[in-house]
Parts: sequence; C-alpha cells; structure tokens
Amino acid sequence: MTFIQRLSVPKPMIMGILNVTPDSFSDGGRYTTKESAVHQALAMAAAGAEIIDVGGESTRPGSNRVSAEEQLGRVLPVISALRRSLPDNCFISIDTTLCAVAEAAIEAGADMVNDVSAGRDEPELLSLVAQKQVPLILMHMQGQPKTMQENPGYRDTVGEVLDFLLERIECARQAGVAEEMLIIDPGIGFGKRKIDNLLLMAHLDRFVATGFPVLLGASRKRFMGAILEVEHPGELVAATVATTTLGVMAGVKLFRVHDVRENHQAMEVAWAIRQCR
Repeated sequence: MTFIQRLSVPKPMIMGILNVTPDSFSDGGRYTTKESAVHQALAMAAAGAEIIDVGGESTRPGSNRVSAEEQLGRVLPVISALRRSLPDNCFISIDTTLCAVAEAAIEAGADMVNDVSAGRDEPELLSLVAQKQVPLILMHMQGQPKTMQENPGYRDTVGEVLDFLLERIECARQAGVAEEMLIIDPGIGFGKRKIDNLLLMAHLDRFVATGFPVLLGASRKRFMGAILEVEHPGELVAATVATTTLGVMAGVKLFRVHDVRENHQAMEVAWAIRQCR
C-alpha cells in the first residue's frame, strides 16, 4: 500500500518524531548517531507509528538555521538505513524546508516532505514535490523559528491560520502539486501565544472541514506546560495524549508525536468511540 492509499483509509495515523539534531527542544542529542536513530525508529514503528518523520534541523524557538550540507550529513545515513530496516507498512517523512535536502532524502527513500515553511523558504520545493509526486505537509508559522515566539499576535487566530494554509495550498497547486498530495498543519507552537494554541485546538474541525488531511503536532508543546506549570517537556506525555484524543474526535488524520505508544493507545480508543457516533 502506498502512502496515498493509506491516507485514503479513514483511520488516523501516528507519525513518530525522529530528531537527529543536537538541539531540538525535547529530545535534542538523543539520536545523533545512525545506530541510535534507527533503534528509536524501529521502536516507534513497533509501538504503532506508521510514519517516521526524520529531521536534521531544530525548529524550536530561538534556533539557528542549519545548512543543507549539515542536514544531509545528519539525515541521509539514517533514511537509507531506515529504508532497509522499517516494515513495508511504515513510511518515511523528511522534515526540511530546503529543496536540496528534500530531493536527496526522496532519492534515499523518503516517501513525503514535511515543510514547516509551507514552501516559503524555498518556493522551488513545491515544484520538486510535484515532479517527484510525493505528499507534502504545509504548516503555518508566524515568523521564523529564531524569532517566532518574541511577540506573536493575531486579530483572528483561527481565521488567519486557515487563510494562510488555503493560500499555500493554492501556491502548491500552481506549482503542479496534486490536491491529493497535500496535508495541512495549523502549526501548534509556531509563532503562537498560549491562547492562540488553545483556540486552534478548540477549532480543529474548521481545518478538517477544508477536506484536506490535517496533521496535529502538539506533542510536549510549551503551551500545555504553561497551563500545568510544568517546565520539562518530557513531563507532558499525558497532556499530549489529551490533544490526540481531542484531535481524533475532531477528525484529524495524522498525529506527530514523541511518545508513540501512549498516543497510539489514545488514538485507537478515541477512534473506536468516534465510530459509534
């Protein structure tokens, strides 16, 4: 089954986060060797992840950009090894905004591209995914990772994020990307205040109503820590499970998470409940 065929199946999917970076906000430095990264990916697949999202550049607030060469050095050995090791029903995503990284990752075995800039950093990435005929995740972000949390602001959070994503969908279409290849992500935590994240979570159904598959990436995000007065991201597993449950009931299709087993269980139970509506 191809990823597009799997995407047409109504049941949601879990995407496991594999940061092969030294500085990601929650697990930076844990999977910087090929061996540790592959071991973690296989563990996530065994726990229920159907997608492994491999990233070689941190996009945490305040992070600096990483060159294409450095990203490639981090991700290509891992993707090549995963292509040989993962079960056939587990797909690989490359988390990058750079065309050169996306192209090399696809050649190494990546099945899709996750672009947090939604094709704004390098517009030619849209043409690349059209040419390669792979799925593309378009995410909303106000500003850039280094400065996005300094002073974010919205007049109509949900409406502005939705309008942005619809505009990026149109740009992707004009570049030749087929509609069935597009996935949208409201960008929880990317240039958002606590209230903005809560509003987006409360109105996920509006994104689902576009007809495009929706990805939710709330895993261990700081807005939940602010609610709970918890500072360490690793202590927000149960909070993340709550967002997964809410997302399933709203019709979200993909959940990008650090803690696969817990969120896969939540997804399965929420999905069973949703089927009884």
